[in-house]
Amino acid sequence: MNTREAIINRRAIKEFDPEHVMEEGEEKELLSLAMLSPTAFNIQNWRFVVVKDMVLREQIREAAWGQSQVTDCSLFIVVCADLKSWEKDPARYWRNAPQEVQDFMLPAIDSYYRGKDDVQRDEAFRSCGIAAQTLMLAAKDMGYDSCPMDGFNFEKVAQLIRLPDDHVVAMFVAIGKGTKAAWPRPGQLDMGEVVIQDGF
Repeated sequence: MNTREAIINRRAIKEFDPEHVMEEGEEKELLSLAMLSPTAFNIQNWRFVVVKDMVLREQIREAAWGQSQVTDCSLFIVVCADLKSWEKDPARYWRNAPQEVQDFMLPAIDSYYRGKDDVQRDEAFRSCGIAAQTLMLAAKDMGYDSCPMDGFNFEKVAQLIRLPDDHVVAMFVAIGKGTKAAWPRPGQLDMGEVVIQDGF
């Protein structure tokens, strides 16, 4: 499936085959592709908590108001971000770059993020959103369905996965073999309302 087809055919699927088991190689490929998603300054701040323990999944399902995708999908990912990745040995993000690039980028990273909690948090959610979309499109290309999810108690889920204090939970991505097609697209806005040229 090409990228255009994956974008057109990707839908939020709510019901998955709970018996389907994803091959380890498929899971690794999906996560490897998600890790190619762009991040500002290449800080790679996303963290993918792959939840396999079914007892834990049941607890997360309870925190997600009983949504079956949590327990029935083949691959359940809590997409998180490290808010402080920018200051955790940032030289590693640019270790393969020429020295003059490193000399420019490392101070720029520090200047952009230090003391700016809003910037750190906003960038975390931007990065996670891009990575989640990468996961979902890659899954579609591999013959899987997916569902992005934000309908859950964020605080409870953070407790359940023992989220570090300097991390945030952004969303869930459930991936598996859908058993029920999505509704027809309920209504797309007209391009004239969405696309604005040069400014409002």
